[in-house]
Amino acid sequence: MPIDPVDLTAALVRCPSVTPEEGGALTLLEATLGAAGFTCWRVDRNGTPNLFARWGNKAAARSFGYNGHTDVVPIGDATAWTHPPFAAHQEDGWLYGRGATDMKSSVAAFVAAAVDFVAHTPPNGAVLIAITGDEEGPGKDGTVAILDWMNETGERMDICIVGEPTSVTEIGDMVKIGRRGSMTAHFEVIGKQGHSAYLHKALNPMPAVALLAHRLSSQQLDQGTDHFDPSTLSVTTIDTGNTASNVIPARTRMTVNLRFNDLHSGAGLHEWLQGQADAVAAEMGVRIEMRSQISGEAFLTPPGPLSELVTRAIRQETNASPVLSTTGGTSDARFVKDHCAVVECGLVGHRMHEVDERVWIADIHDLKRIYTRMLQSYFAGEPFRDGTG
Repeated sequence: MPIDPVDLTAALVRCPSVTPEEGGALTLLEATLGAAGFTCWRVDRNGTPNLFARWGNKAAARSFGYNGHTDVVPIGDATAWTHPPFAAHQEDGWLYGRGATDMKSSVAAFVAAAVDFVAHTPPNGAVLIAITGDEEGPGKDGTVAILDWMNETGERMDICIVGEPTSVTEIGDMVKIGRRGSMTAHFEVIGKQGHSAYLHKALNPMPAVALLAHRLSSQQLDQGTDHFDPSTLSVTTIDTGNTASNVIPARTRMTVNLRFNDLHSGAGLHEWLQGQADAVAAEMGVRIEMRSQISGEAFLTPPGPLSELVTRAIRQETNASPVLSTTGGTSDARFVKDHCAVVECGLVGHRMHEVDERVWIADIHDLKRIYTRMLQSYFAGEPFRDGTG
């Protein structure tokens, strides 16, 4: 019997899988996939829940992979929700609940498509599903752990679809063929505390942090590339913690976040930021310490066979002509791209993480059909083994 992706979405939404809790979501999927003939492995690492499933032989000549997550962000104020956030309430064509958009509906659509596809048209190849419970969290032991395990055990995906919500106003109007890099830098400007009436006895870090903030935020990093918007830098916080109006503080902290295109690397931007901090420190006579964290490097899957497969499937099922985009934040595609060619395709995402998060029910059915069409086209023999995607 075919799997109804809406019923599966509702069942997943009822699982309170707020990061890092599994909430029963992966257990449900393991049972569903196992009953359909998939071999399943729990690839938990350091308490992070992960699931890998394969239909077909590990040594198959062709393999189609799917990556997604079942963990969700916190619900916030439960009293602000029109319907309980884990009730999966359906009304007026909508399915409500935390994770309904991001991204339990996509997981349900692909699982349903994969199960029905292998049951009715057993392919000459393998269908793989990799689902983490840590996409909304630190991300260190989620998809990364699954990929590490795959490398250790000889599992592989030739291509992968990540089911993040990529559409803007209607399903299929945008897919992601890459993502900007993301980096956060933390500065601590160190001076000398003193009385505000005796400036010569103190060294105020505030003018130095203001100068550094101005220089960084006024710098145009680039003008964009063929597939990427210009890189950006945002000052996100300046914190001193000084409650006294007549005391010059000893330390001030500042954080900046950068979203960068493929003209840059995290290491190169770290070096540039350090140079700017060193220059301000020398000019203002303070000491500036910096540390940075790179969440992901910019990457691009060049337009080619994989993006054509996705585009064609969307057109055949919805008549939409998707834009190939690299906009938005980061996703687990930044990890998958080191394993194989990857494209992101999913539902309309403008309600994700909101109070009253909800998904248009008809879109879930459309997405299942799109995913099914991808599987049909791929296993019909189209060339993807060159890895260009």
